[in-house]
Amino acid sequence: MAMGFRALPLTFLAHALAIAGAVMVLVWVLYYRGGMAWEAANKNLIFNLHPFLMLVGLIIIGGEAIMSYKSLPLKKEVKKVVHLVLHAIAIILGCVGIAAAFKNHNESNIANLYSLHSWLGITIISLYGIQWIFGFLVFFYPKGSPTLRSESLPWHVLFGIFVYILAVGNAALGFLEKLTFLESSGIAKYGPEALLVNFTAVVTVFYGAFVILSVLGQAPVEDDDSYSAI
Repeated sequence: MAMGFRALPLTFLAHALAIAGAVMVLVWVLYYRGGMAWEAANKNLIFNLHPFLMLVGLIIIGGEAIMSYKSLPLKKEVKKVVHLVLHAIAIILGCVGIAAAFKNHNESNIANLYSLHSWLGITIISLYGIQWIFGFLVFFYPKGSPTLRSESLPWHVLFGIFVYILAVGNAALGFLEKLTFLESSGIAKYGPEALLVNFTAVVTVFYGAFVILSVLGQAPVEDDDSYSAI
């Protein structure tokens, strides 16, 4: 299933983009948006948890979980645990991030689930959870039969890629939606904050692209049997 290029160099580029994206979203919410809080009189601080947790959790940590099979010099069974745990962390942070958006809306008297971004977000986190539960039961514990695991793996990989691409696309859509609201409320369209948000979205898309390319690339020769990617 792997294509004719090495995956490992692509994971290095992805790691660099992950660090850049995390720093950029932190600068945005801390410097430009005033910080983050779960309880605050300024309800925008509650919302600020949402972009941070969704990017760092669902996109970055989720992407690192996907790449773990191609980037870690560990035994396959160890990488399976790393893969499972990182995805679990991504789901938990994603759920908290979504809860922060609902909390902000509820305490600010804003309607919930009125946008395409929110519809896709609920769909994606639900599919992500289903994918994790399926992977846990079939590949980790109690484990399916060898035939079931063999037949399920390609579909597990394909479905995982599909959900992750949806997540990256929806993250970019979320940045666009928030920036549109901010520009409507007065921030400069070509100001530093607007440029930062746009570039954060660009870095997010490129990170996602390198994650997917690493899945399609060849694992190291000594570890070539560990393709179970997602």
